[in-house]
Amino acid sequence: MGDLTIQPAGNDPPSSAALPLTRIQERLLDAFLAGRSPRTQAAYQRDVQDFAAFVGVADPEEAARRLIATAHGDANGLALAYRAHMVTRKLAPATINRRLSALRSLVQLANVLGLVGWQLDVDNVRAELYRDTRGPGRDAVKAMTSAATSRGGMKGLRDAAILRLLHDLGLRRGEVVGLDLEDLDIVAGTLAVLGKGRTQKELVTVPAPTMAALQAWVERRGSAPGPLFRSLDPAGKGDGRLTGTAVYQLVRALGADIGVTARPHGLRHTAITTVLDRSGGNIRAAQKFSRHKDVRVLQRYDDAREDLGGQMATLIAEDGDD
Repeated sequence: MGDLTIQPAGNDPPSSAALPLTRIQERLLDAFLAGRSPRTQAAYQRDVQDFAAFVGVADPEEAARRLIATAHGDANGLALAYRAHMVTRKLAPATINRRLSALRSLVQLANVLGLVGWQLDVDNVRAELYRDTRGPGRDAVKAMTSAATSRGGMKGLRDAAILRLLHDLGLRRGEVVGLDLEDLDIVAGTLAVLGKGRTQKELVTVPAPTMAALQAWVERRGSAPGPLFRSLDPAGKGDGRLTGTAVYQLVRALGADIGVTARPHGLRHTAITTVLDRSGGNIRAAQKFSRHKDVRVLQRYDDAREDLGGQMATLIAEDGDD
């Protein structure tokens, strides 16, 4: 079938530097992940691993092979059953749809390579609009940051810097934990961020108060290269990089300290809503700040911010009293 080869994904070189096309059906997942960012690779690996658990195999590569070895109708039935299984587990619509997208993309690659003559036809579940796009509010974020700072020590400095990035720059927690010390340019006042779904980092201007918090953390952290935010657990594994789960937990704990329910993305919500408030609903400005690819997402924030539905309901109720 020719000498076409595909480089497997990952940083560790395989025993063979490239995969012959005749072996892609054996390593379809490697071919699917090739060329994607490490963060995207890890996300898709987790998604296919979940599907593998559903079909009763331990290896996600084996799950991919089984999927493309199934007849078209049966494959759609399997995907439908998997979708129903995820709904039963009460997974978020975004999670369900991302995992279905991973399966569709795997089959699409197999179709392009001539391994199957069909594509997966299972649709996404309907995603609810953001229920709360306003987050805990600026006062709560300030109180949480103050609570982190007042704790003192390395943890207090680190957590305060993380809160600043989540709110002041509207970063996602995955973007925060993916930062390395070399991404921070204190002199230029910039931070190189690898955005969601992107393969190249983009420079983001860091406001002075945010930079002050980062600089205070770096002075205690030290100048050794590596992750900007490390776990302070002495038993930490690998390079000690803080995990997204750890960021989620620290935000929840700081929120609980001041009596609010908070999560990392809620701080981003607060920031985006503030941008819309202070720019008079300037969607373009909010898109530049949030780095959303789809401007329609920002429209949802703006709709929730203004609560147009609530305003119209009030008008109707008041009119009914005349």
